[in-house]
Amino acid sequence: MTLAEPDLPAIDASADCEALDRDGVVALRGAFAREWVERMREDMMTAFWEAIQRPGGAVGRGPRRWYVEIHPQAFGGFADLCAHPWVTAMCRAVLGPEYRIVEIGFDTPFEGAMNQPWHRDFPSPPETWRDRRITSLAFNLTGVDVTPDMGPFEIAVGTQWDDGRAWKHEMFPPEGAWPRFAERGVRKFPQMGDISCRSALTVHRGTTHRSPIARPVMVLGVDAPGAGHDKLHDLMATQDYYDALPPIVRDHLVCRVVDRLIPITQKHDIEGLVMGVA
Repeated sequence: MTLAEPDLPAIDASADCEALDRDGVVALRGAFAREWVERMREDMMTAFWEAIQRPGGAVGRGPRRWYVEIHPQAFGGFADLCAHPWVTAMCRAVLGPEYRIVEIGFDTPFEGAMNQPWHRDFPSPPETWRDRRITSLAFNLTGVDVTPDMGPFEIAVGTQWDDGRAWKHEMFPPEGAWPRFAERGVRKFPQMGDISCRSALTVHRGTTHRSPIARPVMVLGVDAPGAGHDKLHDLMATQDYYDALPPIVRDHLVCRVVDRLIPITQKHDIEGLVMGVA
């Protein structure tokens, strides 16, 4: 994948921004070659087996489902992803020119993962529930071609604007409200190379995974200035890696530059996802 360069023509993201405002999610098909995705999947699974062996390395998000944060240089395609013209266009259009890359990690359900409760990833800030402005984005890339038995991601379209302050932890709507989210629910079946962009406040859930094939999905988290989610993460990079990043990535990356990488002990443990539901 060719990295974006400052002199390349800008992408008009207006139609995709309208779709994001309406539905809370939008996608670009075929953004990356399948060979690139295969390398991404290898990086994810290598990181998973390393993380699952140490305390705090892999956080449970329900039975047989884990989330793992990684450092940028543990993912060989990190710069490609962050510099992709569509990613940068969406970040600039939604979050502003000073957007901040604060998270890179992946979610991995295995056979036996259950339906998650409907949820959002963190409480909605006043800028969103009151002012209808999105202050953070999550980009997702599947490591496999998703089939119906792989516990596809289900998203309740248009729910990014829900207030949610009365919900448990301001993230989990009560069960009595679940039928509304089910009515709005759309299951996603991305193919290798596709990329989606969503508000992490759009209510969603992982579903029952019956396939023997794991479904790892990469997650890139990006904030508007002041959104504050960098406090939930602790990205690090060695000096040589940081210096080699293209400016279009380095200038937006929030990380510590260190002599030696330290394994991540995760801070963002979403209470309420430990138990699955039927």
